[in-house]
Amino acid sequence: MSDITLQSIALAYPRRVERIAAGSLVVLVGPPASGKTTWAGAHTAADEIVSSDRLRGLVGTGEHDLAASADAFAVLDLVVAARVRRGITTVIDTLGLDPARRAAWRDLARRSGMPCVAIAFDTAPAECRRRNATRPPQERVPPRILAGQLATYAAQRAGLDAEGFDSVLEAGPVRIVDPAVAGAVRAVRDRPAEQPGPSAGAPRAATPAILRFGLHLSTFRAPGGAADLAHRLGDVAARAEAAGVDSLWVMDHLRQIPQLGRAWEDLPEAVVTLGVLAAATTRVTVGALVHPVTFREPAVLGKAIATLDVLSGGRAVCGLGAGNSAAEHAGYGLPFPPARERLDRLEDALRLLPLLWGKGSPAFEGHVLRVPEALSYPRPLQEHVPILVGGSGPRRTLGLAARYADACNLTGEPDPVRAAVTVLHGHCADAGRDAAEVEVTHLSTIRIGDQRASPRARGRVAVVTGSVEDHVLRTEALRRAGVQHLIVALDDVWEPGAVERYGELIAASKASARTFG
Repeated sequence: MSDITLQSIALAYPRRVERIAAGSLVVLVGPPASGKTTWAGAHTAADEIVSSDRLRGLVGTGEHDLAASADAFAVLDLVVAARVRRGITTVIDTLGLDPARRAAWRDLARRSGMPCVAIAFDTAPAECRRRNATRPPQERVPPRILAGQLATYAAQRAGLDAEGFDSVLEAGPVRIVDPAVAGAVRAVRDRPAEQPGPSAGAPRAATPAILRFGLHLSTFRAPGGAADLAHRLGDVAARAEAAGVDSLWVMDHLRQIPQLGRAWEDLPEAVVTLGVLAAATTRVTVGALVHPVTFREPAVLGKAIATLDVLSGGRAVCGLGAGNSAAEHAGYGLPFPPARERLDRLEDALRLLPLLWGKGSPAFEGHVLRVPEALSYPRPLQEHVPILVGGSGPRRTLGLAARYADACNLTGEPDPVRAAVTVLHGHCADAGRDAAEVEVTHLSTIRIGDQRASPRARGRVAVVTGSVEDHVLRTEALRRAGVQHLIVALDDVWEPGAVERYGELIAASKASARTFG
């Protein structure tokens, strides 16, 4: 592991190392010499700071040209407004002692959907006076004026928390992080882990003790191109297994999806690719997120999954979905029925496949499927091949997962995940099924590194960026929301060290789960 240890993660809370979401408006509030400029320089990037002193230097004769203050603040307001419109992290370095200006900045942020955070500098008055006295003469605030500003801050500080900021933080260690990470930190701090026992409303399972982890391969821009793809796939699969990954997944699409790239980028066929991944590993399960039931006749897909299970030594998982791309189907000349019919076909497949993988050759007739002989030999090595349903449709999709599947797959951050899990468990209760029988999996795209995080995207897919510690906290928040199996697509999976960093995250997350409880 890296130097991000379980101890450092556990100690993050008492030390109050705060995380502020990238794309926030940060207002510094404090008297002169309280440390605002020093704090901003230490914890935020220079190009994120909008300073009234520096703007006085721009529009006047120097940073301490008080006669230029009105013009400096006019420029400051223009700059802040422009940055807020673009959703750029902005740190306002002024005294922050004008309630009307604070209200205007909060309103500006609110109209743009931007979090607005105040940083309060509670430096002792005696220390402010001492620092002020050691400044060069031209930079000193006259003692009478400093006394008035110290008194103003003291009078305003008690009411700062009630002004309407998204949060008011005491000046201290801060990191600017991906918004998903900042939200996860709040979720971990504000929501205790679910404990076993009765609860009101729809049944909820206790927070999973330990998560399982998967790696999803969705882009194949590997060095060497198609000629080297088989080697690269095998190498990534073997390194992922060595790093502690429990499952390997691919998409089942016939061409690259618009969210991730161009239609003509390399995207190998799913079932064949799963065979390559299985051949390169000995322990991990292999499956697709997900096989649309509209690409292949479900009985033919079932035969392929049975073969994969046999050749992998009993490690196949069957992910199923209703299909969602009309353009992709049209491009291949495949029918794309209305949503209701596709969901009927999905339900038929969920009922058919266990028959196909079982003994004999029973006939099957469902909503739209008719199979006179549900027969597949060799039969899977697993007595029951796990079936996963992708999608979070609250009525039909999660209802099908609750009745027929062994797992569901969700996306999004903790609050919507928690809501979907509650709906799933309600469907399980209606079906008379133990909710613990349906594993909750979660898919997202991430990048792990020690660099300062900022929001990224791969095509139109958001990439959650952050350090190992950041991702451990997000993982914990998802675990508390009910996720049992975390599956990630690594944005940099083909780059050296990416899979190994994921291994560090896996080890740290499992250790921290035991600590968090």
